[in-house]
Amino acid sequence: MLQATNTIPIVMVNVPDPVGAGWVQSLARPGGNATGFTNFEFSLGGKWVELLKQVAPSMTRAAVLRSSTSVAGVGQFAAIQSGAHALGVELTPVGVRDADEIERGVAEFARSGTGGLIVTGGGSGARRNLIITLAARLRLPAIYPFRYYVVDGGLVSYGPDTLDQFRRAAAYVDRILKGEKPGDLPVQAPAKYDLVINLKTARALGLDVPHTLLARADEVIE
Repeated sequence: MLQATNTIPIVMVNVPDPVGAGWVQSLARPGGNATGFTNFEFSLGGKWVELLKQVAPSMTRAAVLRSSTSVAGVGQFAAIQSGAHALGVELTPVGVRDADEIERGVAEFARSGTGGLIVTGGGSGARRNLIITLAARLRLPAIYPFRYYVVDGGLVSYGPDTLDQFRRAAAYVDRILKGEKPGDLPVQAPAKYDLVINLKTARALGLDVPHTLLARADEVIE
């Protein structure tokens, strides 16, 4: 769209790294004809490791499902690495190019002993049923970036409300139609991140979720 026009306003929603992708000059001052809402801050990666470690305290290894071609992938993985190092967790990257790569990588990781699974946003959503099934079959505690993974049977998720970004985007469209320039409207990060826990999945994995974590959860699925 940006290649097609530099005058028609564009409002982006749920984009991972608009600066790294070259779509805006900066988050505070986008410039040009595009603005919108990003769905992740890189620091979230460290939080995924921390939460998974709380759910599965014995975890010392984790596979990270990530796209090697995602613009946001490098910064996000660096944050995961930083959090993992602080908690003594060894990471193994697993690609998500296709179903075979996911299944092969996760199965190989699981053969080396007990561990956990960190699912990032890049390229995994379309294959979430496969990933959730693999985690259950191989008995891997897993954390996901969005609520819908946990609704479908995943263990725990920590991430933004994706629908809320569309609601907030409507306000930006309104302001632009009233005369404001998209380049003057800052790109906004999520206003809130939700923690969702599936207790049924936790019991199936033999995990006792700490009461302190359950108390912090925005939603607990029984």
